[in-house]
Amino acid sequence: MNEQGHVRVRAAAVAAPIAVAAAASLARDLVANTSAALVLVLVVVAIGVAGDRIAGVLAALSAAAAFDFFLTAPYLSFAILDRDDIETAVLLLAIGVAVTEIALWGRGQRARSIRREGYLAEVAGAARMAAEGSAQADLVVTVERMIADVLDLDDCRFDQQPPGSAVRPVLGADGVVTWGQHTVDVALDGLPTMDVIELPAGSDRFLLTASSRVRRPDREQLLVAVTLAEQVGAAAPAERAS
Repeated sequence: MNEQGHVRVRAAAVAAPIAVAAAASLARDLVANTSAALVLVLVVVAIGVAGDRIAGVLAALSAAAAFDFFLTAPYLSFAILDRDDIETAVLLLAIGVAVTEIALWGRGQRARSIRREGYLAEVAGAARMAAEGSAQADLVVTVERMIADVLDLDDCRFDQQPPGSAVRPVLGADGVVTWGQHTVDVALDGLPTMDVIELPAGSDRFLLTASSRVRRPDREQLLVAVTLAEQVGAAAPAERAS
């Protein structure tokens, strides 16, 4: 969702609970406060699912305030005298925040699942090219692009030189980046930016450049890059032999 979309959802997050509570206040004698509160919960849930964290919190705050203002005595004020109404307003706020967090967690899980499917497709594509005997040059170009995409690099370049020829950071087969005797905490510090990173590919290597800004790929992304490089490393001896 773009910024304009976020603005619209956040505006609806504030306005929708107020409109619903105002409408419910016209039928106070027919609709119990608890029933009106349940309708407000549905509104907050809808906003929480459709929007971001800010929209969900705004909807929860708006729902609690609107319930207080329109549906609790004394009406049209922000005072609550009844203990049950106080509990209901607090629950509205708590449920709204909780639903928003659950919705965000669900979207995050879905995004990770889609990302994993993409990684598997890329690894499978590289493995298929290697198994079908594609020219190493074609495989290298494809894997260079895949690794650059997976790790969000500035550049990824195949180099027919043995790894370890210089004191550079190295992305090992276990998905851990080391620099000399030091293990780089990629999650905290990001990929090294002061030098290229070596990624062994059999008797050759890839040189990874991440100098323009800090990248913090997770362990899964690093292992995908390693697996892609291994496809080139496995194909290289057969190419040279032929």
